[in-house]
Amino acid sequence: MVADGDIDFEEMVIPIFAIMMMAAGLGLAAQGATDMGKAAAAADRIFAVLDRKSTVDPSSEAGLRPGTVSGALSFREIEFTYPTRTTPICRGFTLEVAAGHTVALVGPSGCGKSTSIQLIERFYVPQKGKVLLDGTDLQELNVSWLRAKIGLVGQEPVLFDGTVAENIRYGKTDASMEDVIQACQMANAHDFIKGFSDGYDTSVGTGGSKLSGGQKQRIAIARTLVKKPQILLLDEATSALDNESERLVQAALDSLLQTQRRTTLIIAHRLTTIRNADKIVVVDEGKVAEQGTHDELVKLKGKYAVLQASSQ
Repeated sequence: MVADGDIDFEEMVIPIFAIMMMAAGLGLAAQGATDMGKAAAAADRIFAVLDRKSTVDPSSEAGLRPGTVSGALSFREIEFTYPTRTTPICRGFTLEVAAGHTVALVGPSGCGKSTSIQLIERFYVPQKGKVLLDGTDLQELNVSWLRAKIGLVGQEPVLFDGTVAENIRYGKTDASMEDVIQACQMANAHDFIKGFSDGYDTSVGTGGSKLSGGQKQRIAIARTLVKKPQILLLDEATSALDNESERLVQAALDSLLQTQRRTTLIIAHRLTTIRNADKIVVVDEGKVAEQGTHDELVKLKGKYAVLQASSQ
């Protein structure tokens, strides 16, 4: 038709180009429909979690608020399965933690170690059995009161965009500067903080981006210590660090455990970090398999001895 002069070249190209654009658009729409289907399915799962009613209300004023806390913990025949799973994680988990003692939990991933910490903090309620604090069922205690008595240091420290001092005061909003410095000294953080040009007024950046992993973890430890908790929970506190950072953080924790007797529960994969614990507990398939001191368990030549040999 172009050759015959019925239409010019431009008139021919425009509809062809339009058809090509429409075809490309239809292709993208088809791909988008698939993505939309996946997104809708993911949204359904997210909203199912958000709509699930919690069995624990942290804002409730109900519950006991004892005047004193010694820190003795007892797990009595705990049976627990996470709401989104069908396989039990705790199967008759029973353990006594004496007040002021340091107890370390070791064992394979998924055996129930971290779950025990979540039960202490009342993030979950066991389907069977009880967790007791100084002989009182945790479910009888006020939730906010209980959590104020507990300090947690996890594997990944969470810092906010602000100064060093501000991040530490998230542990106790009315902490004096003297309290902040004392907590940092115990956490082996004071010296490196004083090395900053602005000291405790130094900005840590979003998520602590201006600090090393070891520095962030020691500030997280200081934030926990400034609230002076009766119970200290250490959940893989050094596992994400390089060797030098781990050495510095572990030195801070060792010094802390030696100088201040508070009930401490440690979860660790690196057995070298818990040799001096008052009691080491081997957890396997949701229950206590062995317990004793490091030397006692090595002599037993059981599961702990196997873990010890494999870690060397």
